[in-house]
Amino acid sequence: MPATPFSTAAALIAACIVFVAHAPTSNAQQAPTTPVRTVLGLTNLPNVIEAPLFFKLSKVELPAGKSTNYLGPVGFIYLLSGSLTAQVDATERPLRPDDALLVVAGKIHSLTAAEAEPAVFLHYVLARSAELAQAEEQRPAVVTELSRTAEPIPNLKPGPYEFTLTRVTFPPRMPPNVPHYRSGAALYYVLAGRGMFIADGKTESRETGMPHFEPHGWVHQWGNAGEPPLVLLQANISEEGVSAVILVE
Repeated sequence: MPATPFSTAAALIAACIVFVAHAPTSNAQQAPTTPVRTVLGLTNLPNVIEAPLFFKLSKVELPAGKSTNYLGPVGFIYLLSGSLTAQVDATERPLRPDDALLVVAGKIHSLTAAEAEPAVFLHYVLARSAELAQAEEQRPAVVTELSRTAEPIPNLKPGPYEFTLTRVTFPPRMPPNVPHYRSGAALYYVLAGRGMFIADGKTESRETGMPHFEPHGWVHQWGNAGEPPLVLLQANISEEGVSAVILVE
C-alpha cells in the first residue's frame, strides 16, 4: 500500500523508555498500591487532524519458518510467543516473548518466524478509516481482528502527539487506584490475570485476552483483587507535553 501524507509524517522513530515505580510500604504485610509501568515503545506524531484516526488491534499467527510482509500505517507489534525476526530496510531485529517493535508507517516490514515454532503476536494500528482494511500482514500469516474503534478517536486537537505502547502490571490484591481519565485515548489488551474496571457506578471484570478501549474523559479506576498479577498492554495517544492520565480530585 503506498504511503499517505499522514503515514509519512507519522514515521518517526523514538527511543524506547523504561521506568519502574514501586509503592511505598509501611510493613511487609501491606499490599502494594502502585502498578509497575514499562514503556516499550514511543513515537511522535507531528499532527493528527489531517483526517479522523482509529485504533485497530489484531492477533497474528505466523507458521514456523515462514515470512510475511507488512506495509501500512504506524503501529506497534508485541510478541506473545515463539521467536520472530523483523527486518526494515537493511536492519534486522530479533524479538522474543514480551518484546515490542515500533512499526514505522510507509516502510516494508519483513517478519520471519523461527523454524522451531509459530510466532504469535499482537499488532496495534493507528490509522485513517480507509487504511484499516489493508493494515494487516500478508499470507501465510493468519490475522484475527480483536478490536476496532467504531468511531474516530474523539477530542484530538491540532498539534503534535505522542503514541506509546506501555505494559502495566498490577500487583496481587491491589485496591482500585485513584479515579482518573485519559487526556487522549487508549486501547488495552489484558495479557494476564483478571482485573476490576470501575466506571459509571459499575464494576466489571476484564480477563486475559480481552481488549478494552478508553476514550477521552471517561472517569474510571482499575484494581486487582486476585493473587495473580494483572498485566495490561496499553496503546495510548496523548498530546505532546500533556500527561496521558489526569487524576480526578
